Amino acid sequence: MRDFAALRRRFPVLARKTYLNSGSYCALADSVRDAINAYMEDRLQVGANWDVWVEKNEAVRSAMAAVLRASPDEVAVTASASAGLNALASAFQFHGPRNKVIVSDFEFPTNAQIWHAQELRGARVVHVPATPDGYIPLDNFARLIDDETQLVAVTHVCFRNGARLDIPGIVRLAHAHGARVLLDCYQAVGALTVDVRQLDVDFAVGGMLKYLLGTAGIGFLYVRGALLPTLIPSNSGWFAQENIFAMDITANRPAPSARRFEAGTPAVVNCYAAEAGLKIILEVGTDVIEQRVRELTRHCLDELAGVGWASVTPPQDERRGPMVCIPAREPARLCQSLMEQDIVASFRDNNLRATLHFYNSADDVLRLVTVLQQCRTRHHPHAK
Repeated sequence: MRDFAALRRRFPVLARKTYLNSGSYCALADSVRDAINAYMEDRLQVGANWDVWVEKNEAVRSAMAAVLRASPDEVAVTASASAGLNALASAFQFHGPRNKVIVSDFEFPTNAQIWHAQELRGARVVHVPATPDGYIPLDNFARLIDDETQLVAVTHVCFRNGARLDIPGIVRLAHAHGARVLLDCYQAVGALTVDVRQLDVDFAVGGMLKYLLGTAGIGFLYVRGALLPTLIPSNSGWFAQENIFAMDITANRPAPSARRFEAGTPAVVNCYAAEAGLKIILEVGTDVIEQRVRELTRHCLDELAGVGWASVTPPQDERRGPMVCIPAREPARLCQSLMEQDIVASFRDNNLRATLHFYNSADDVLRLVTVLQQCRTRHHPHAK
């Protein structure tokens, strides 16, 4: 049994704030702070410490692979999710009949915009729409995935409403037609178990600043090992080469591993922070975290229902991630009102977002709902 009260004490901001914003930027752990300070001390005492910096980059790769239950050779450490997506997109060819890219209407802008950018190279991008109830059922994917589909690029959890797609079902549909699947798990990994082998996805992308407890400026790209020899990105750099230190300017010789999807010098200080955050995730365990998050989000939905303020997030466990989205009038103003009472949340569209992690508690949920009740007259969508 995990001592969540003790784990909570590792995040100093929680002593002062009701922090419900991990889906934007996680709370800072003491060990992540210490890792950043260790980098600063290293710079002061040693200066350029390249051997240690390269080791840190490799430590992030290994830890990220452990979180995804993949091999380190299948993981690229990137500057962002966008950097990983662009490198991957540059390795695709869109001439011929198999030129279709399927995305959903739940995507974060990056995962749609980058594939739409490939239209200049012959890609045909098709969107899977939501149904009137706000979800995207498997049938909607089945109607659009066909033998012309090269890639299905979908989010795990929608950043607007917290809905979790049926990834195993989508993968089965795509693979039946010979298409590959890219999973954007930015709003899931670290709060849910994302086992790339079990999900059977071909690619996965995300970053360290949300539920992985690290910082901005560093991300990852997973590529199924069997596909690596078939994908040579034209987006490249010296850290993508087979021999980083060869300094060979006569040719592009990509690494045989997923490192071929990397680019230039890694963000060193971000590696320190990311490694420390990933260590916490591995220490607690993703299965334990997922169970904790499921219980907290269920508690939040129940408390909201109890005061007559329904969420737009699906109530079913299999359709929900770590986010509870609450419809509101003037959500930006509501966020500001909550901030003034030391509750940190975010909003998208007309929904307040409460994004929960294992370090949150039932008391955090109760405080949010209590303050929402105080704001009901102005912000409840049906208040008169």
